[in-house]
Amino acid sequence: MLRRACCSQLLKPSRHSLRTISSLSDVLARGAPVDVHPEVQAALATRQPVVALETTIVTHGMPQPTNLETARVVENIVRSQGAIPATMGIIGGRIKIGLHPNELEHLADVGSNPNVVKVSRRDLGPAIALKHDGGTTCSTTLMFAAMAGIKVFATGGLGGVHRGGESSLDISADLLELSRCPVGLVSAGVKSILDIGRTLEYLETLGVPVVSYGETDDFPAFYSRKSGFKSPWRVNDSGFAAQILRSQGQIGMSTGAIFAVPIPEEYEAVGLEMQKAVEQALEEAEQQGVNKWGKATTPWLLKRVGELTAGKSLNSNVALIKNTARIGGQIAVAYSDLSASVFQPASPTQHISHEQSAMQLEATPVRMLKPKVDLMVFGSAAVDITAQTCDSHVSLGKHSTSPGAITTSLGGVGRNIAEAAHRALSGTSSTSARSTLLVSPVGSDSFGKLLTEETAGLGMRTDGLLVMESQRSAVCNMVLDGAGNLIGGVSDMDIIESLSSGMVRIFLLAKPHAPTLVAVDGNLSEASLRSVVQSCFEKEVPAPQSEPTSVPKSVRILPAIASILGKDTADIAPVAFASPNLIELAHLYRTASSEPLGLTSHQHWWRVIDSMDLGSHFRMELEQLARLNACDSTPSKGSLSFLLGEGIAQMAVHLLPFFQHLVLKAGEKGLFTVFRIPSPAAQQSAWAYERSNIRRRQVVAQGRDGGIVVLKHHPAVPLRPTDIVNVTGAGDSLVGVVLATLVQSPKAFHAPDSLAKLTVRAQQAAIMTLKSSQAVSPDLIFP
Repeated sequence: MLRRACCSQLLKPSRHSLRTISSLSDVLARGAPVDVHPEVQAALATRQPVVALETTIVTHGMPQPTNLETARVVENIVRSQGAIPATMGIIGGRIKIGLHPNELEHLADVGSNPNVVKVSRRDLGPAIALKHDGGTTCSTTLMFAAMAGIKVFATGGLGGVHRGGESSLDISADLLELSRCPVGLVSAGVKSILDIGRTLEYLETLGVPVVSYGETDDFPAFYSRKSGFKSPWRVNDSGFAAQILRSQGQIGMSTGAIFAVPIPEEYEAVGLEMQKAVEQALEEAEQQGVNKWGKATTPWLLKRVGELTAGKSLNSNVALIKNTARIGGQIAVAYSDLSASVFQPASPTQHISHEQSAMQLEATPVRMLKPKVDLMVFGSAAVDITAQTCDSHVSLGKHSTSPGAITTSLGGVGRNIAEAAHRALSGTSSTSARSTLLVSPVGSDSFGKLLTEETAGLGMRTDGLLVMESQRSAVCNMVLDGAGNLIGGVSDMDIIESLSSGMVRIFLLAKPHAPTLVAVDGNLSEASLRSVVQSCFEKEVPAPQSEPTSVPKSVRILPAIASILGKDTADIAPVAFASPNLIELAHLYRTASSEPLGLTSHQHWWRVIDSMDLGSHFRMELEQLARLNACDSTPSKGSLSFLLGEGIAQMAVHLLPFFQHLVLKAGEKGLFTVFRIPSPAAQQSAWAYERSNIRRRQVVAQGRDGGIVVLKHHPAVPLRPTDIVNVTGAGDSLVGVVLATLVQSPKAFHAPDSLAKLTVRAQQAAIMTLKSSQAVSPDLIFP
């Protein structure tokens, strides 16, 4: 849970700092109009690096379209350093900690929105009350960063003491804000239109450390690398800069720090020309009375300098902002690494009680954050509401109700899989070493609280449940007749689309997590699925396990697979495991073979299929297997002829270049495991000594490159129809137990005995759930 915990729980400000800057949890508890971008929420909750960015340069500092182009480039530069950008702004009177792309475009379109205001601390109340749009200055960006617990803010130039400030008392609010916001401000010094000497003296009075970031202790002057003044401190390494911020926090200082980064050397040559233009602009401002305009003075001066230098100042402006964003990202990453090295998680036995307030409820999961993750599941978490009438023959008409029973339970494919895996692992002797983390969005509503409370009550982690402000939790409302037949219902599952690719990467690549296995369900968007697959590939995390969830959604994983084919994947399948039913398998194969994907025409597919070297002998053995009954003790279940008659075997084999292991769910006809073990692992497995054995329902083929392909049938475990209480969640329970088994035995597919144990346990889990009214049977515990 993230929304109200980011600042107060992660960074634990001192008592003094809490008196000056309210924490995000306090602000939200008072009903303040604050929206935190989900990606920023996730980064703060998992202690990942974040860099605050202002928007005055977008609304008042640069002309269109340079303003928007620069803002986008700066965000990308922050990302390239391994940090998350949190661009601040005000839209319609709501404070935005992190802007969505359309919101950034809205603020940048000053031509269509000329009334956007420049918002400093003094302007916040009126701007919010009157529902204005606004660009945040350094001072307000510092406030919002401190409020959210963001430790680094990158900008162009800091405000300061204006020339003649000793008489006019014209001093930027930026300086005072730095004295009460524990944030590291990375800038190219202070704006050259200011009195730099007096600004440095005033910063000393406020107790704000000034640190030159470079090879010398020269304090930069925005357009120039030297101002003629020296900084009292100097560093040239992001680690030392981060340690300064951490040291101030350790001793309870509420002040920030300035890291003055000189403009890149290639722009130094025009520095003198710029300074002459600055002096001329200042003289004109005094002659025309512009110097008495207050906060409007600075934009006028910067615009005039741009005119006098024929646009050269704009190029320098852009260059220095890019440079500070790069350094800011590096410092944020270094600070995050420092925090991670000393972070001590709370007791894993901590639970959420029903009596907790909303703020406590949402703060608890951050306190519960534990570093190790064995299985990370990205997918949906939902509340299932079932209304069943008393009469099995009832026909609900319009404007009518019927007596019956209404039950509420937890559901959602990803959640079911995570619970099944958690239950399966909880019976092992090494429980403390096993951890399952469900990453799923929930709404800021009563259903979201129910999902969190009940998940915690199961002993599961809740730090992956992401609260989405002003969104509805996933709910499936079904109406059944007395016999259990579905009459109708409503499914509201749109919230899963808010699990962005950026949030996926934050959880997957977080250093403390390092998951052993990653699983996804087909409810995720294609972008998020692509992010999972690519992140696993980039960081050499085991390839994700995919649960299709439905026929239409089963193919969402295919574009993600296509995105990494040919990127040094050799003959390794991009996805390690998938569990489609036979209808989903056919849909996967048809889509993979059709345009525009055309996966089966990719050179990766041809190379892997060719290496399998499956010929007439393999076909003959499949024909022998297809003649067997699905269940020897129950001939009425029919034969396995559909393996060839419906092309099941061919389709499964042809998907092995993309899915290393397929567990095909065939209902009462049992399971089929179809998988390929590449060389040299194949020759080190027990399958190297196995051959096809129709009596044991297995076909084994040795490839020309030493790889091995196995197709094996596992008859269904007997079940009486009268034992079936609920079909929802049976397949999810099966998948959850398969994944739990792989956590315990990563090479369970590499030997006939361990594979048999895996499939028997998985089918037993499915049967337990079929006999239960819950989406996952509470009896699902294995020794």
